[in-house]
Amino acid sequence: MNRFLDYWFEYVLKRLFPRGTLTVSPGPGRSFTVGDGTGKPLEIAFDNSWVLLGILADPDLRAGEAYMDGSFRVTKGTLAEFFDLMASQNEHLTLITWFSVVLEVLRYLVRRILQFNPRGRARKNVHRHYDLDAKLYSLFLDADKQYSCAYFENDRQNLDDAQLAKKRHIAAKLLMDRKKNLRVLDIGSGWGGLGIYLAEVAGAKHVTGVTLSDEQLAISNSRAAEQGLAGRVEFRLQDYRDIDETFDRIVSVGMFEHVGVNHYRTFFRHTREMLNEDGIGVLHFIGRSHGPSTTSAWIRRYIFPGGYIPALSEVMPAIEHSGLVVTDIEVLRLHYADTLKAWRERFLARREEAAALYDERFCRMWEFYLVCSEMAFRHQGLMVLHIQFARRQDAVPLTRDYIGAAETRLRLAERGNKPKLRLAGE
Repeated sequence: MNRFLDYWFEYVLKRLFPRGTLTVSPGPGRSFTVGDGTGKPLEIAFDNSWVLLGILADPDLRAGEAYMDGSFRVTKGTLAEFFDLMASQNEHLTLITWFSVVLEVLRYLVRRILQFNPRGRARKNVHRHYDLDAKLYSLFLDADKQYSCAYFENDRQNLDDAQLAKKRHIAAKLLMDRKKNLRVLDIGSGWGGLGIYLAEVAGAKHVTGVTLSDEQLAISNSRAAEQGLAGRVEFRLQDYRDIDETFDRIVSVGMFEHVGVNHYRTFFRHTREMLNEDGIGVLHFIGRSHGPSTTSAWIRRYIFPGGYIPALSEVMPAIEHSGLVVTDIEVLRLHYADTLKAWRERFLARREEAAALYDERFCRMWEFYLVCSEMAFRHQGLMVLHIQFARRQDAVPLTRDYIGAAETRLRLAERGNKPKLRLAGE
């Protein structure tokens, strides 16, 4: 039986890996090599044939589970190098069994059920990921605790500077200097860094941040108080659907992926109701370039329950239906890949501390999450989108020159308002 399976495994994997050099051990004492002999030699091993068979039948779920359990290992090279080799051959990475085809179809058919996020379920989903031990995030995030795509202005920029550039870039698109006494809403305010920046550096009169995470709320309000901004920056434990105020500016970074496709019209309709007549908003979120799809079964089960990365074709109709006007769209292509690479390197450098907080299985899960996410941005069509919107077409200038000019002014303001940052999680 093993000999027959080994022949079949070799047949399949040769077609999946026409390039590179990959040695596969489907069980103890057995191995074969696939690829064209180029590149760095890598080796992977499985406890037995059934582990590999399960992965080939349902790679979307079983590969991550096997890596978490230790029954699938990279024995020469790193997990990142293996994923890079695999994902770079995406024209060959097709569904390879009738069973995996059926699973993918079924997951697509039930995706709206899986993304149904009423208030209670949304709160529970956020708690699963964002209310982990705060010390975990201090292991790999920047000092300002930005848990979203950074904006790398050049290939020499470090993570902390790129995350500051992200806040500056968003603030510039919000035209914070165009009107005095601005009231700003930050939907999905994270650990408070953007809201504090908009008040302290960009000059907002008042910033309201809303989150569904208890951990984020406590840290955000503590940071605002520490920096003397408690009267100007307020963070609440609140669902965006329950806000009944209006604002001059609305921003949301890294939250829209948790809304769910069923709720897009509600999100934009309510956003329009909250935005003043001459107001401006910016939505920063992950998108996909290949059209509507499904959330990875492994990511949904272990990392982001209820989450979904939309195609632009799913988002635009909801905006149009709301009555908002899209005034600018920007695509950030490889910025998140480089952000995730930095997070991965930082996490692995402090892996022992993560194991002390949780355990080795958790560390393997987190490494798998960071690696597969990075490679999805490098090779599989994921990107970050900035959609700027307003209620009126004349709310923003006719050309984009104002963005660079505003960033220059904000850089000068940053020099005079050096934020007193703590290490994330302290």
